[in-house]
Amino acid sequence: MAGVTVILVMSARTMELSPRPEVATQLTRLNVALIVVFAVLLACGVGLAFIVRHAVLNPIDRLTTQVRTVAGGDFDHVLHVDRPAELAELAGHVDSMRDRIVAAWRVAADQSEELRRSNGELEQFAYVASHDLQEPLRKVASFTQMLEQRYGTQLDDRAKQYIHYAVDGAKRMQLLINDLLDFSRVGRVTSGKTAIESGVALDAALENLSAVIEDTGATVTRDELPRVTGNRMQLTRLFQNLVENAVKFRAEEPPRIHIGAERSGDMWEFSCSDNGIGIEPKYADRIFLIFQRLHPRDVYPGTGIGLALCRKIVEYHGGRLWLDGDTEGRGTTFRWTLPVAGG
Repeated sequence: MAGVTVILVMSARTMELSPRPEVATQLTRLNVALIVVFAVLLACGVGLAFIVRHAVLNPIDRLTTQVRTVAGGDFDHVLHVDRPAELAELAGHVDSMRDRIVAAWRVAADQSEELRRSNGELEQFAYVASHDLQEPLRKVASFTQMLEQRYGTQLDDRAKQYIHYAVDGAKRMQLLINDLLDFSRVGRVTSGKTAIESGVALDAALENLSAVIEDTGATVTRDELPRVTGNRMQLTRLFQNLVENAVKFRAEEPPRIHIGAERSGDMWEFSCSDNGIGIEPKYADRIFLIFQRLHPRDVYPGTGIGLALCRKIVEYHGGRLWLDGDTEGRGTTFRWTLPVAGG
């Protein structure tokens, strides 16, 4: 339309110049031809818009509506477009992807339900283990000790040794059950995560270990410890296990333990360093597996769950725990990360 208007204006101005009749005639024919060309182009444009609208835009609009329906929660809604062929193929691919996602989602939902049922059974087992299994063990240890006290003069050394084995086995079984319960409770039986002072958790751990620290002459130092997001009870157990390990696996000199912390992005990186017997780097992964021991039980007592429990606690808080193999000199350094409070 703009082109036609321009042509008409130019023709009118040309006619005002009073051209010769044959020139005027040719100009008129040229104007008519250009107007026809513009009319044809306009008709083609309208026709093309109509074709695009009905052949492309409408199918895309239908597919968009169907996808929006699925996104709204109707996951069983089938996506289908008849034409054009390319869009129909695209709709087929999207619908195939929807089928796979829905199938995987339903399998995950079934597995989640099975996991909830399994967790319920695990909680029942934990209750039985913490009550019903502990009582027989206490009776075995108690009555065996009473047997030794009452008939001790009639028993020879071998019989007393057998009684010692029985009592020791019962006590170790009690300790193992308690450690397994603590391991299973991480992430399930907690009071939630809040912003806490990590130094308070360390103080509670050192208070629990005060007798051991005093007996061994251990020295525990620390950096200024930050606020973190976590569970106070679990973090206390984390510090307690790591400090207790440092005291247990000590060298000849009195244990010296240092707890450090430094900021690393949105995490705090903690460290627990000691001057003990150390750990070879080749065992860096094995020590975090449950029931894995590097030393005989009669040399270093324990159940082999402590470091596995520490890693589970740290992972529950969204961090990671590892053995630092780059430290120089004797001793061991464990490092772990915890989220910054409010991060």
